Order: sequence, then C-alpha cells, then structure tokens
Amino acid sequence: MLKGLFGDSRQGRRDDAELGKGVWRRAHDRFRRGLDRFHQMLEGVEEEARNAPSAGDDYAALVPVANALAELLPLVRGIAARAHAVAPSEGMEIPTGTGGYLNDVHRELSRAGNALAAAAEAVAMVRLGAGEVPGVVRRAGMVQAHVNRAAELLDKGPSGPA
Repeated sequence: MLKGLFGDSRQGRRDDAELGKGVWRRAHDRFRRGLDRFHQMLEGVEEEARNAPSAGDDYAALVPVANALAELLPLVRGIAARAHAVAPSEGMEIPTGTGGYLNDVHRELSRAGNALAAAAEAVAMVRLGAGEVPGVVRRAGMVQAHVNRAAELLDKGPSGPA
C-alpha cells in the first residue's frame, strides 16, 4: 500500500515537472481517464463473452482497438509535454502563441479526450447489445485523427501556414 502511495506521489511530481498543472496536464489527464474508462468497459465485454459465447466475437474485435488507443497515450503525453515546454501553463488559461496555434493544439487534444469518452460509451452500448463494433472503430478513428492533428499543429508551430 505505501509503496503504491509513494509511487503515485513520485509520478505526480514527474507529471507536474513535465506537464505542469495547467491546461496541458488536464488535457493529458482527460485522455488517460478516457482510456481507463474504455478499458473498464472492455472488461465488461470480456465478462459478457465468458457468459455468452456470441459476445466473444465482439471482445475479439475490440481488443485491437483498445490496444491502438493505448498506444496513443505516450503520443498524447509527448504532445502535452512539448506544448508545456513551449508555453508553460499552470492555470486555466491556454498560453498564447504566435498565430494562436496553441489554442488549436489544445482544442485537438480536448477533442481527442472527448472522442475517447464517446468510444468508451460505444463499448458500453456494445456490451448492452444496443451498439455495434463498427461504431466503436469509427469513434476510435476519430480519436486517432484528433491526436494526429494536434501533433501536426504542434510540429508546424507558429511559423507554418494557416
């Protein structure tokens, strides 16, 4: 218990140093929470698959989607860390950048987090039999697109064309 507590504390300090306590940290944390929720919903589908063999197909189809989304977390962290290095944030305000590109980077990270929450909701609907796997795949694709766009905007920086 104490080891976990101290580990969490150390991770929190690392996060503070790398991501700050402002908008970049919140964007990263929102994405991480969405990913956790997605995996919680997936565990529910796995449980259903044990009880009803027909649900096993859904679970098998969703595992690669979950893995692909999990692979985005280090990228999101990297984007947030780079953005914080360029324009540190310790509050609720998005730091200004030449041309407003940081607003766009933050917007795409926020959209990625929201799309991930929608994907987790879609997994819950699959579990309840009210949704289908292609809907989850479509939402996961939206998450990927928003993360890619955030990286592209940050790479382009303030000097790139609008």
